[in-house]
Amino acid sequence: MPDSTDRESRLDRIESRFAMHDLVSDYCHGFDKRSWDRFAAIWWPDAIWDIGPPFGSFEGIEGIAHVTEDVLWDAWLASSHFTTNLVITFDGADMARGMCDVDCIGTTSDGQAQTVSASYFDRFERRGGIWKIAHRKVKMHHFDPLPGVTLSPPA
Repeated sequence: MPDSTDRESRLDRIESRFAMHDLVSDYCHGFDKRSWDRFAAIWWPDAIWDIGPPFGSFEGIEGIAHVTEDVLWDAWLASSHFTTNLVITFDGADMARGMCDVDCIGTTSDGQAQTVSASYFDRFERRGGIWKIAHRKVKMHHFDPLPGVTLSPPA
């Protein structure tokens, strides 16, 4: 029979996995619903968001705020992110790596419907008992217009 320490460790891993899943979901909800407080809450103050070309890499919550509020939200009229296939690998009690895929559909500021497919590679860190993203690298698979498609809410 497992001892209480083993049981506590297993329970901690389960709770940690749920916390990391919530971070990945809050990224999507925060970005798509333009909720800066929700979006900012997933990052450590010294986090790095490496979006890659053509956007670049952004350091610290100030850099992430700049690219989110002044570049990306201005570039997208609406977006819907869908993440899936999250795999979490623990690198100790307070560090983990995550990998998931994302599809995003939306409308850019010029009115063009777009589709994006990418993978996210995350480094999660637990500090003071709280899990957040310390580093997110984005690998774009495609970023393409949807000619002739208009995305609009139902009447």
